[in-house]
Parts: sequence; structure tokens; C-alpha cells
Amino acid sequence: MSKIREAVRDRYATKAKSFSADQSCCGSDCCAPAAAEEAISCGQHYESSELSQAGLDSSISLGCGNPLLLAELHPGESVLDLGSGGGLDVLLSARRVAPDGHAYGVDMTDEMLEVANANKARAAIPNATFLKGTIEQVPLPNGAVDVVISNCVINLAEDKGTVIREAFRVLKPGGRLAISDIVALKELPPGVKQAVDAWAGCISGTIPVDAYRGLLVDAGFEGVEIQITQRHDVEGITGAIASAAIRGSKPLVT
Repeated sequence: MSKIREAVRDRYATKAKSFSADQSCCGSDCCAPAAAEEAISCGQHYESSELSQAGLDSSISLGCGNPLLLAELHPGESVLDLGSGGGLDVLLSARRVAPDGHAYGVDMTDEMLEVANANKARAAIPNATFLKGTIEQVPLPNGAVDVVISNCVINLAEDKGTVIREAFRVLKPGGRLAISDIVALKELPPGVKQAVDAWAGCISGTIPVDAYRGLLVDAGFEGVEIQITQRHDVEGITGAIASAAIRGSKPLVT
């Protein structure tokens, strides 16, 4: 396991343990102004009515947006969440594609999978499955799903191109990609860019918008759109990074 992947796994294992202790990710201990990466990821983009109907709370989200707003899910579809964490996006997706659709989540962290399955049982949502694996090597066959979503996870990957190619592989022809992620708008200080801990916190792993778009196009996605939704300051640099809504589709013929 690379140092970066190990740092990411350890960080999110710790987060999972805090969930188990009923500590919100948006508590004062992790969303202090000094912790820029945490201030970005506090699950503030969900409808309270939908959460209450499912018996869920947005505090189990460590994402930077709500990819379900982009995915336009329909009953009967199959969905995959890359880096599913506590399972919020998977469980909400499962409700939207019910009764005949299915939602999958893949995560490499045992502690997060335990939290996700506990949330699934609590919400009594049967058409959701959490798989152990990495987003670079998804344990699903080619053309398995209609939609791939992700919430502030691809930026954590050391090899983002491999992740995006995996998303393309598991999509059916005509399938959709709908992700929320963090992108770089300005060059980050070398110290931040090189710090493994910052990488695990969604900052130093970011890449420029044009580079992100290039990876999507190179993988085969068409109709790629990247919309900046919120700008964030890092180390005194105004608007250094941003939350983004990212869409694309797999051609019907490849």
C-alpha cells in the first residue's frame, strides 16, 4: 500500500470510529476554521425531508457536494458510488431507484463498511450493497451500472486516470457519470502539495480543471461538463481550490 493510500485509509478509519461514537463530522473538533479541508466537507447539500424519511443524517457524509443532484436517477437503474464511506449517497440512491434498481458502494476501509452496513440496517433499505475494494479496481464486471457517482473521493486517489477509466469500464453504454469533487484553480504552495496528511484531507490531491477534463475525455467520456460550485481559500491563497459538479456520459457505441 502506498503512503498516500495508507494515509487516506487511516484518516477515514478514524472518521468511521467517530461516527460509531455518535460524533458528527461537522462538530467543532473537525470543522474549525483552521482546518480548511474539513470546512469543505460537511455534508450540507441534502434535503432534510429525504434524510428524515430514510432515517439518516447528513453528518455521515464526508463529501463536498451532493452528486445525486447531478445524477437524475430513475427507478430501475443501477448505481455505483466510488468511495462510499458511511453510505449516505448509496442509501439515498437506493431509495430513488427502488423497487427494481440497485445501488452499490465500494470502499477500502473496513471501519467505513461497518458504519455503512449499520446505516443500511437502520434505514431498512434492502436494495443496497457495500463492497470492499479500491476505486482503482472496482469489484464489478464491465458494463454493470447505469450511473457512477462519487463525492469528494477521486481527488484522494494517487492515480486519478485509473479511477476514471474504471468508472468508464463499469458503466453500460450510454451510462452517466455524476460526481462532486475538489479541483485546483491556482497553484498550491509546495509544502501543501507534498504533504501526505493534506492529501488525505482533500487538498493536495487536487488537480487543475483542465487536467481533470483531459482525464475524462482520454478515458472516453463525452459531453464532459465541470461546473465550479464553491471556491475555497488555502494557506492564504484566495480561491485556490473549488468544489465542482462534474458530469459526463459513456457513448452508446465505444
